Amino acid sequence: MIIMNLIKNWLIIIGAIIMILSMAPIRQLKKQLPESSLRSKWDMLSILILFFFAGYIVYVVAQWNVYLNASDLIVPFVFFFGAIFALLTSSLAVQTARDLLRISTLEQENITDPLMEIHNRRHFDRRLKEEMNRAHRYGSSLVLFMLDIDHFKKVNDAYGHDAGDQVLKRIGALIQDRVRRTDIVARYGGEEIAIIAPETTLEVAEVLGERIRESIENAVLVPANKEHPDIKATISIGIAGLESNTANNERFIQCADIALYDAKEGGRNRVVIYKCTQ
Repeated sequence: MIIMNLIKNWLIIIGAIIMILSMAPIRQLKKQLPESSLRSKWDMLSILILFFFAGYIVYVVAQWNVYLNASDLIVPFVFFFGAIFALLTSSLAVQTARDLLRISTLEQENITDPLMEIHNRRHFDRRLKEEMNRAHRYGSSLVLFMLDIDHFKKVNDAYGHDAGDQVLKRIGALIQDRVRRTDIVARYGGEEIAIIAPETTLEVAEVLGERIRESIENAVLVPANKEHPDIKATISIGIAGLESNTANNERFIQCADIALYDAKEGGRNRVVIYKCTQ
């Protein structure tokens, strides 16, 4: 009887400690979650664990000095392994959340240009194919923008590459602020930027292009300091609309490039539209 009572008491003590420890990972997990229904569900789990712990305490008070038979150890064992289950569940949930966050971060880094903080060329190529296939399949409109910073080399030559990098980053942010969440903004190469705009007509694209052009023209991209005055710049924008007979993404990009070339040849700091008919 004494041995059984010692086993019961140790199961109760250790189980209670494990139950308390199981709450810590849940608190860590909740801090990482945004305010959402998922967070409220973890709050509910915390409440259930507290109810389980309260039942544990009631059992401790009722059974602490009661001598048991071997068969009576079933309940302490159930409480003990229930506490272990709660700790494992909460710990694994936290580890899983961290792993998913790390994977998401790595995926985001893999598709993001580290300087301009917009998508990179790899992501652009993949999404352009996807959006062209979708537009052809459903007969929806699709527009491609190609943007180039006017005389960007002069900025680097006059103020240095650090200032040039700040110009690129600022322009990337300005463009992101002007487009829709469904649009894909990517660094195409060097100072060239591409925008894929699904479900967009050429008329709407022209308005958007002018809005982007004006916002960059009017912005101070790098404030003045001891080494240079306020740095400003302009951009040229070429826009191409997808047609049903546009065979592939290379041709679509070529159409936008033709429009961009015309914008540069026409004096820069302007928006030119090219209808991609082949």
